[in-house]
Amino acid sequence: MAKVLIVDDSVFMRTVIRDVLQKDPTITVVGTAANGIEALEKIHTLQPDLITLDIEMPKMNGLELLQNLRDVQPGPKVLMLSSLTSKDAEMTEKAIRLGADDFMLKPRDIPHVRDIADEMTAKIRHLVTLVVPPGHNQPVDRPARPAARRVVLIGSSAGGPPMLDSVLGNLPSDLPASVVITQHMPVGFTASLAARFERIANMPVKETENGDLLETGRILVSKAGFHTIVSMAIMENGTRTGKIVHARTPPLHGVRPAVDKTFESAAQVFGKSTVSVILSGMGNDAGEGAYAIKQAGGVSIACEEKDCLVYGMVRSALSRNAVDLVLPLEKIPGAIEQAVLHMEEEHV
Repeated sequence: MAKVLIVDDSVFMRTVIRDVLQKDPTITVVGTAANGIEALEKIHTLQPDLITLDIEMPKMNGLELLQNLRDVQPGPKVLMLSSLTSKDAEMTEKAIRLGADDFMLKPRDIPHVRDIADEMTAKIRHLVTLVVPPGHNQPVDRPARPAARRVVLIGSSAGGPPMLDSVLGNLPSDLPASVVITQHMPVGFTASLAARFERIANMPVKETENGDLLETGRILVSKAGFHTIVSMAIMENGTRTGKIVHARTPPLHGVRPAVDKTFESAAQVFGKSTVSVILSGMGNDAGEGAYAIKQAGGVSIACEEKDCLVYGMVRSALSRNAVDLVLPLEKIPGAIEQAVLHMEEEHV
């Protein structure tokens, strides 16, 4: 049973979140707090496993509370609740760097807060069981990485981030490929997502920048607001690899970045040295891209429905007969590694 403390200065939000969480038999709400000072007191007395944390609060805001929690050992996991504003996007990234474990985006209109119930309970169940070793993936001097000759592309939307934790945390640091993640997310929040994955993955992670080269052993997270296009780049030694190009062309399937854009463009560059992975998400994005990869001779992997919050993206690829393997989430990292190593043997 996960013990949760709700920290928010809004009585309405505290009530709604409590009502949402109390419907899950694996979660118990042990208390609420209206600001950081009150939260610190209740953390010491109630010892919650996790707190949901608002950013803007009187007396002590969310960032100040995170700084104080550094002295609380062992402290609770922290799920930030962020509004969809540029200021909140910046503060959410700071919160992740201060130690928050994950974040959720509040709907723009308060009446729809209850619509995020399934995602919130799933995140909490995931976070209370997530173990990140102390000092994992701390910045170190890293040797120069060679240009990638193989690429792993991962596409996801609603319900995707916790699944990405599982996949990235179990990929080896010496995977001989570049990894590009395209996760549907509002503008401003993919930097926070990349910072969070940096703590979990065995490889360095960063948000894409226009002109980034795809390098072996590095993970890129597609920057929200742009389509992530993979174009051909030729190194001085004649090696061919991929380069990130940000495109502000209209949204596809109502989203930007679109998984299809990344998958289709990468298939043209890497051909049969491409692995695609489709995780949870609604809508039709990823189907055409997976088909393009299959036509190019690459390998397409999809997650089983039982492990996905929403199955629309996988279903769009299955409907085009564009999936080679449908696997439970726990087996996907091993399948990615095997596919990449097979390509290394076959095509280098």
